[in-house]
This record gives sequence, structure tokens and C-alpha cells, in this order.
Amino acid sequence: MVNSAQFRLQFIVLLWGFTGVLGKLIQVEAVPLVWYRVLFAMAVLFVILKFRKIPLKISPKDLAMLLGIGVVIGLHWMAFFGAIKVSNVAVALSTLSTGALFSAFLEPFFFKRKINLSEIVLAVIVSACILLIYNASPDYWLGIVLGVICSFLSALFSVMNGKIHSKFPSQKIMFYEMIGGWLIVCLFLPFFGGTSAITDISWTDIGLLLLLGSLFTAYPMIESVRLMKHISPFTLLLNVNLEPVYGIILAYLIFGESEKMTPLFYVATAIMVLAIIVNSLMKARISKKTKYLTKVDDSEN
Repeated sequence: MVNSAQFRLQFIVLLWGFTGVLGKLIQVEAVPLVWYRVLFAMAVLFVILKFRKIPLKISPKDLAMLLGIGVVIGLHWMAFFGAIKVSNVAVALSTLSTGALFSAFLEPFFFKRKINLSEIVLAVIVSACILLIYNASPDYWLGIVLGVICSFLSALFSVMNGKIHSKFPSQKIMFYEMIGGWLIVCLFLPFFGGTSAITDISWTDIGLLLLLGSLFTAYPMIESVRLMKHISPFTLLLNVNLEPVYGIILAYLIFGESEKMTPLFYVATAIMVLAIIVNSLMKARISKKTKYLTKVDDSEN
């Protein structure tokens, strides 16, 4: 039977998978779209901070760090929605799976550990799958490039957040990161339509953007932190790998033929997702075995 925590986890992963669909439904270019998404998410987080009476005070050093991570998040979202606009939801979400590959090499750099053999094998498999995806959809090459950049930035800010997640309340971290994301988008905005890009917008798009910034951004970010009381970080990350699967299925059901890809595309995506899940499970077993052996050694000494 699925317990409450598992149901909530699948629900937020489903919400993340739906963001690609919203990105295609919203008739706004990628940069102004992200400008609104970050702005609305920032406003929701501010209200939550005030409601919970969490102080906003922060040192200049910590502020600079959080704003810097927010810049990476802003660039990540611009690349993600840019990939959707120049290709489709399926291509953008399939390349999201490469985030696990980049994490495999970024984590050793940030946490000062060696790269293991399974990560090298994962790199080869994922790289081969990306080549297959390109061969299956060469007309979408720009979307694939933007999707891979998006995945790298996703892995980068996830690893950076992994080093500071316990330093502040999660809502406070996300609030200042959203400010950093909004500032970097503001710098890009003049090159993508300027003020007219954010003022010449329909009420339908405003409504969808409000949903995107609140229900599909602020809420799942907060809920994912709450779930850490009931599930391990590994379980969360393992289930996040289902985001492209949910998103591709939803996009096909909603948009139909425009999201239909060749069989080779789906085979390559499935192999990539399965490789990442198997690699994660193997790591979990090795980690569990290492902890057990360490515990046995300690008890003998």
C-alpha cells in the first residue's frame, strides 16, 4: 500500500513533470516566462516567511552566496524553457536526465571524493543515449543543446545547495535564491523584448504563470523539504528521475502529434533513465554495506 509520504512525493514529481507542459501552453518567450515564474515564486515565499515569522536578516557573505546560487537557477530555467520553445516538451525533458551524469562528476569536486567506476560507466551510457536522441531528432539540435546546458546547471545548483541546506530554513534559502534568479533574468530581458515582453501579455498567460510560480514552483520546493522528515534524500532524488517520464506522457496526451517522436527516441530515453536508476540503487547498496562494515569494525574495537 502506498503511504502518505510516497503519495506526496509522486505528486510533487508529477507537478515538476507538468512544468514543461505549462511552458508550452504559455504563449510567452522563455526569458519573460522565467521572469514571471521567479517573481511569483518569490512573492509566495515572502508571504510564507512573514506568516511563519522567519527573520529575513542575513549576513552579506551568505546573501552573496544564496544570490549566486539563484543566478544558476535562473539560468537553468531560461535554458529549460528555451529548449521547449525551440523544440518540444519531449526533447527538453529527455535531456533533463543528464543531470545525474553531471552530478556524478560535480559531487566529487565539491565534496572532495574520488570518481568511482560506476560513474564512468554511467557517463558512457548517458552520452551514447544523448547521441541516439540527437540522431532520432536532428531538427531539434538546439533544444538538445539547451536541454543539456539546463541539466548541467540543475546539477550545479543542487550540489551547491547540498552544502548549505542545513544552514538556514529552506524557505529562506529559496527566497533569496529566487531574488538572485530574478536579477539575472532582468539582465537578460533587454535582449529578449525588454519591458514590452513582460507587459504585452494576455490574462490567460498571467493566470498560467501564477500557477507555475506558486503551485508548480514554490509549493513543490517547500513540500520536498518537508518530505525529508519521512524519506531519505536518495529516495527523493531517485523519484525525481521519473519527472521526464511523467512530463513526456502528459505532453503527448495534451499536445498529441506535435510531441510524437520516433521509437529510437523513446528507447534511448528509457535506457538513460533506467541506467541512472540502476546506478543510484547500486550506490545505495554500496553505501549501506560500507556503513555496516564500519559499524562492525567499531564494535570489534
